[in-house]
Amino acid sequence: MKIGIVGPIHEKGMKILQNEKFDIVEVNDIESSNLQKELQDVDGIVLRTAHLSNDVLKNCPNLKIVSRHGVGYDNVDINFLSQRKIALAVTGTANAISVAEHVMAFFLHLSKNINLSDSLTRKGQFEEKSRLPDFYELYQKNVLIFGFGRIGQAVAKRCHGFEMNVYVFDPFVEEKFISSMGCQQISKDEGLKISDYISMHLPLNEKTKNFIGINEFQIMKPNCILVNTARGGVVDEQSLYEALEKKQIAGAGLDVFEQEPPQNNHPLFSLPNALLTPHNAALTLECRIRMAVESCENITFFLKNKEALNSANIINQNLIS
Repeated sequence: MKIGIVGPIHEKGMKILQNEKFDIVEVNDIESSNLQKELQDVDGIVLRTAHLSNDVLKNCPNLKIVSRHGVGYDNVDINFLSQRKIALAVTGTANAISVAEHVMAFFLHLSKNINLSDSLTRKGQFEEKSRLPDFYELYQKNVLIFGFGRIGQAVAKRCHGFEMNVYVFDPFVEEKFISSMGCQQISKDEGLKISDYISMHLPLNEKTKNFIGINEFQIMKPNCILVNTARGGVVDEQSLYEALEKKQIAGAGLDVFEQEPPQNNHPLFSLPNALLTPHNAALTLECRIRMAVESCENITFFLKNKEALNSANIINQNLIS
């Protein structure tokens, strides 16, 4: 059987496929025409961030599984895959720790004015520290987590370590489970009104597009810090820019953007209260290894040993029931 690897992955993942004697084709030119050519006879695909169009998928008659090197899957059409009885897998357990730590780094960096303090020190203005804007502790502050999957839960655990009050909005998770994690269930608007920190962990779909926009910013506290490590489209970036510029909220940390990569003249680049990273929250070495291993195990187990497969990693569950 033949496996296509679209985008580079860690060698420990490659080793799993090699040990199983799969034929492997590595594809780094992600133009649609090249993908159609290189993937036409594969049985499985490990997919990083490239868009896998339906035209490419139509040209893969032997394809049985697409395994995402990550948890999001907005770069492939799940409905189209399901219609063709092609499984879609994600690395459901791999990236929660790294992304949760990234969230906490955003919280701390923005709360403590680290950029301003660093700049002041480098300029030899050490004694000017009293002129810095107020900065804050995380202790006893309210944090609102939108989306309580594995990453949201990992964020909650770390917030508890800082003795924060953790609130959760996720209509798909039972209140009993949220309470068992030491958190409180809350409505969207009530949560926005009381929160000092907000962390986004929602998938991007029709219901969550611009989930945070102009109306939401109007009811947030002026000291609120918003962090988005989920998908760019869940926060309306123009409304976020206006809220930051007008100081409706104190700051924002973004690891994701509506368009990636963002344009060089993106309005948020001009704001000192926006902290921005290039969608790399899950790219620690440890996480890259876990994602490579899990994405390749998903393919191996699905094709050769379904009993060993972590079925929770399969998005279209009807294909394994």
